[in-house]
Amino acid sequence: QLQLVESGGGLVQPGGSLKLSCTASASVSNSHTIVWFRQAPGKEREGLSCIDWFDGRTYSLDSVKGRFTISRDRAKNTVYLQMNSLETEDTAVYYCGAAGRLIASERHQCLRAARVAYWGQGTQVTVST
Repeated sequence: QLQLVESGGGLVQPGGSLKLSCTASASVSNSHTIVWFRQAPGKEREGLSCIDWFDGRTYSLDSVKGRFTISRDRAKNTVYLQMNSLETEDTAVYYCGAAGRLIASERHQCLRAARVAYWGQGTQVTVST
């Protein structure tokens, strides 16, 4: 069983940046995709960005492209989410999850929460003055 732990959340002003980390308790398999989600109060969990653990290819929600960047460090079993130009609407609990790998033509499916087999506990991000 893969355990995931998120960290790096906090309070930031609009326009600021945060870098979230998702660290796995064991070696992440090359058959995994790691995905970042967020859930704001009263809203559904929303997939933001995913990264193929094997080849590092990524896919992101259009609304965060250019602001959020996902990356991985295989040696540290960690996936990062660099978030820039944060807005109040980005306030949410951010989760990472591990799902199965997808072929390139289906990579857009990686943002579906139903595909996730393992979840982290979440980290709160609050964007406010």
